Formats: sequence, C-alpha cells, structure tokens
Amino acid sequence: MDQVPTIDLGRPHRSTPGPAVVDAVASAAAEFGFFQVVQHGIAPELIERVWGQTRSFFALSMEQKRGLQRTKDNTRGYYDRELTKNARDQKEVLDLAHVPFPELAADDPRNHHAIDGSNQWPDLPGFRATMVAYLVACESLGLYLLEAFSAGLGEAARHLHRHFGPDHTSFLRLNHYPVGDVLSPEEAARETPLGDMALHHHSDSGALTVLLQDDVGGLQVNHRGRWVDVVPQPGALVVNTGDMMQVWSNDRYRAALHRVAPRAERARSSLPYFFNPSYATDSVPLPGAIAAGDRPHYRPINWGAFRQARADGDFADYGAEVQISDYRIGGVRNGGAG
Repeated sequence: MDQVPTIDLGRPHRSTPGPAVVDAVASAAAEFGFFQVVQHGIAPELIERVWGQTRSFFALSMEQKRGLQRTKDNTRGYYDRELTKNARDQKEVLDLAHVPFPELAADDPRNHHAIDGSNQWPDLPGFRATMVAYLVACESLGLYLLEAFSAGLGEAARHLHRHFGPDHTSFLRLNHYPVGDVLSPEEAARETPLGDMALHHHSDSGALTVLLQDDVGGLQVNHRGRWVDVVPQPGALVVNTGDMMQVWSNDRYRAALHRVAPRAERARSSLPYFFNPSYATDSVPLPGAIAAGDRPHYRPINWGAFRQARADGDFADYGAEVQISDYRIGGVRNGGAG
C-alpha cells in the first residue's frame, strides 16, 4: 500500500459508528496509524471560514502576532520557535483551546487549565466565533471517532467517554510553514538551529488528531520503515492515532511517526485538532485490548504529567523528550511506534 486508507463516515450525526466504520478505523489504526475521512459531517462552509481566518491571522505583522506570544506558563497563543526532537521547526503556530468550564464567562480569570493557561485572541472580525465553532465541530467528530476506536478493541463504544468530559484538554493549532525561516538572521543566530524538516518526526501525544491540511502537501507517515506521503484530498480530513490510544490499545493501534517535509515553492498551512483526555486520566491498556495469553504492555501513564513533560520539550530544549516507551513494562517486546 502506498497511500493511507480513506474512510467514508457517511456524515455522522452523533450516531454510534456502524460495523463497517469500526472495522475500517480499527484496520487503518493497526496498519498505518493514519487514515483520511470523507463525509465527516463538518460543514464545508465552516471549513472555508476557518481557512479565511487562518490566512488573515498569519498575514498580520510580526509585531501583532508576537503580541499574543505564548510562554512556558501559558501555552496558548502564538509561537515561532517551537522544537520537535530538540530541533527547531520551520513554522509558526497559534494554539487555541476549548473553554474548560462552561459555567464561567469566557473572560473569567479562573477560566483556564492549570497547565495550559488561557486563550489569546487576535483582533480580527469573526475570528473567535469561527474558531470556537470549529472547535465544537471537531469535538463532536472526535467523540464519534473515539467510539470507533473503542469498539474496534472489543470495548463498548462509549467506554472512553468518561475521560473526555467538560474538562478534556483538546486544543486546535493553526500551523503556517513559510518558505524559509520565519525568524530574522539575527534572531535565528540566538536560537536552536533549524533542522532538515519543516516539522521533525514525532508521534502525537494524546488520543487522536484530526487534521485539516491545504493542497500543498508535505505530510508524511512512516509505514514499515518507509516515508509515505499523505496526499491532500479535497474535502477530506486526516486522522491519526496518538500515544495514549496506543497505550489503551496495548499496541494494537500504532501512534505512527510522522513529519512534514519542507517546501521550497509555496508556504503550507494545516490545522491539527488534538483530541486529548482530562489531565486526571491515567491511561492503561484496556481489558478488551489484551489478547489471550498476553499481558499489559504499559504501566499507568498520567496524562497531565505526560503532557506537561511533552509541552516543556516543545517550548524549549529541556532534555530528552518523554515517550510512552519510558513506561513500557520490562520484558514486553516493543510492538508499536512509541
């Protein structure tokens, strides 16, 4: 196979995934850790508005964007020197999250995660409303896909829902990959040097990721030791398995390594929605995922601690990046991409 699978979801409206969708998702997650979905239920009109607002944001002056600069203590906002695998990526980003406590007003100072901080919104007409609507749409799709992943392991479809209540920690990232370095030569000289990739190889740390990518291309997934292009399809979203899902599946699903190759001709944009559980979640292999004669491959992983360590490594070079392999139980063969 030289392309990741494409799965027709049949425009879900929060109904439980049927056997055909469950089987297709489970097969793709086990073989590739990546697939594309069409008829996914997110309105094309909303996606067009999201693209328009994304272009408007990255067209702002550097001074305006850096006015929303994120910090080590507030991971929400703009950043132009992120690291992956201790190498600087050729990109700039804006991170936005769900409002975690619906009973509080959006501007209430308590309305933020203890780890993440609070959203910083650009002064662009319609930006906030558009991104909030897209966050809600991605949340709905994420729950539907979560049910397919769970059912594919022999668990009840809603088995993992308890970890994705109002305090789930999902967030949206706006990525812009410019042609060349976004930093000035003087700034670049003071920072970690650019690596040879626009985004270096990694696996996503959470449950699953829903990605909207433009038509430029460059996303690649490692499949059986070979880098395979995830070719953009009109109207499709890319879905990939995260580290926590690999743990829940006891290595039946792959949190596949992926990267973004640099493009010399055109800038690239993408919007990953990272569907992540509550920080109180302790991820352990699900009973249904443990085959007869096998045993759990991982000891419990607290998502809050794991995410904090991964976020620290993304913001600056704080040493080796945490991996789920650090939690692998001794004597268990490494059966996944952790």
